[in-house]
Order: sequence, then C-alpha cells, then structure tokens
Amino acid sequence: MNVSDFDYELPLELIAQTPSEKRDDCRLMVIHRGSGELEHKHFYDVIDYLEPGDCLVLNDSKVIPARIFGVKAGTGAHIEFLLSKRVEGDRWETLVRPGKRLHTGDKVLFGENIDEPLLTAEIVGNSESGTRIVEFSYDGIFMEILEKIGSMPLPPYIERPSTEADKDMYQTVYCREEGSVAAPTAGLHFTPELLDRIRAKGIETAFVTLHVGIGTFRPVKCERVEDHKMHFEEYSVSEEAAAIVNETKKNGGKIVCVGTTACRTLESAADENGMLKAGSGSTGIFIYPGYEFKLVDRLITNFHLPKSTLLMLISALYSREGVLAAYKEAVEERYRFFSYGDACMFV
Repeated sequence: MNVSDFDYELPLELIAQTPSEKRDDCRLMVIHRGSGELEHKHFYDVIDYLEPGDCLVLNDSKVIPARIFGVKAGTGAHIEFLLSKRVEGDRWETLVRPGKRLHTGDKVLFGENIDEPLLTAEIVGNSESGTRIVEFSYDGIFMEILEKIGSMPLPPYIERPSTEADKDMYQTVYCREEGSVAAPTAGLHFTPELLDRIRAKGIETAFVTLHVGIGTFRPVKCERVEDHKMHFEEYSVSEEAAAIVNETKKNGGKIVCVGTTACRTLESAADENGMLKAGSGSTGIFIYPGYEFKLVDRLITNFHLPKSTLLMLISALYSREGVLAAYKEAVEERYRFFSYGDACMFV
C-alpha cells in the first residue's frame, strides 16, 4: 500500500484559518458506511445520529500555550521554542528555531525583562527525534508562567499569529488534563449545551486522555504505508471511563469516538477480548486499512491532510475509496478543512 494512494486535491482557500463563530454551527458531513450515502448537516445535528445507550468517548487533554519567544543569553539573538513533550520534571523535548544558534549549555531567557527573566531554559542535549532537550528554571508555577508568556501552538497550515481568542477556541469546552501541543480538534465543535442535550437523551459520556504531540503534523516520508513509524503519545484511561465503555459494549450500545485521539486511545488500551483496560501508557499505534477495530463503532472527526496517518485511520474504519469519494464531495461542497474546519461522522 503506497502513501500516494491517500492523496487528494485540496484548494488552499478551503483550509480554515479561523474557527466557526459558534462552535456547533459548523457543517457536518454524515457518511453512511453501509450504503455510501452522504448527508450534509450542521454539527448540532450530531445528536440525531446518537441513540440512548450509546457512549460518546472524548479526549479531555488540554492544550498548553507551548510557543514561547525569548533571547539567547549573551548575544540577544531572538529564539522561538515550541514545547513538544515533557520528558520528566522541568525537562522538555522542544523544537528550537533557529536551531543552529543553540548548543548544549546555551541558555535562553524568556519574559519582558530579560534582566529578570520569568523563565530560563538551558540546552542539555538532543532527542532521538531531532528536537532539543531543554531544562527550565523559574520561580513559581511553570504552567502559570506559560499562560503569561506563551501563545497557542496553532498548526503550520494556519497562516496567522495566534491571538488571545485562540486560547479559548483552540480548546475543547471539557478539557482538563494539561499536556497537549495540538488540540484534539473533533471536540472543538461541542458546546456545554449540546453535551447536556446528548446526556439528556440517554447517551453516556466517557473521558479519556491522550496528549497530542507535534508528530501529528509531521508528514509521512516513506513510500510504503507499512514502513511508517508513528510517534509515541501518552494516554490514560480511568477506572470510571473503562467501566462506562465496557458496560455500553456489554449492553449492545455503540462506542462513538470523538476524534482520532480518542479512537487511538481506546484501541491501544483494549484487550484481546475487546474490553477497555484502565491505566496509562505510551502508544505508537498505527491504524491503516486492514486493521481490525476492537472497540470503536463510530467516529466523529475533522477533515484531514492528504497522505496523513489520520486519513489512513479513517480509511481503515470505512474504506480508502469511500473516504476519497467523500472528500471529493466535501471539496465540491466547499467544506472547510483541518483543525478549525468542519466535521464528518462515520455511522
């Protein structure tokens, strides 16, 4: 199977640069896997495709303001950091620009007054993925400092600086666990009111956590799909979430994942009998056509990049031909694509 088999033509003007004015007012393409029928709805109509006894599984990871700008100690050179993943304590894997200016032992200062920096970073090494390992020193609480000096790490295809509004709109309304450097974007469309209506209809909600890393935006560089190696991300499943999902499955309800991150979490934490296990771990699961799903019945997700692993995942749930046909219609119908774009639901 070739990566080029998952390519499609996308006009650049269809890449959403801003979110919908109202979260659940975006468009929703409903894809019926049995018949191939496509319906064009709004996201608030998603409740019509959920039945009492079903379970909606959502990723409650919270995006941190992971993009910070500082100066190199001694030279004053401007440096950009994008925090990628906490290694342990105050050590982080970090993308550094321009990387050539920094070497092990160099320090970068952050804050309005560099004579009294709010945050100091020292380069302590390199990671296997090519990022730098940096150690931060500071007074106070690290995440509170990030909130003061950091900006939201919008994806590279959003070609504008992040704003204060993004600190709200690039988060789900139910986010709780800090750790992502990219939003689980399928969840951006939910409002508290829509979730209340869903629960009132008799649909369970279960929250899992998968912290999204910058690897989600990295292109697949090999020619054969099977040769690609996924980046690893940290996930956790509570006893409560596992009990809700397993009870739903036992009673014949459908497991409806909100986003590919929730899907990957469930499929990583499921045992050989299709039961969800509570616990935490690191997953590099790669789902592409031929994969047999253990738990997931339906999926709500956004429209994904050409030749991406996420496009391969949804093709595994449906079919490559079916997905590409749906995307062709989405382009013709002028849907908005990617993180701040419209959504689709596989039923």
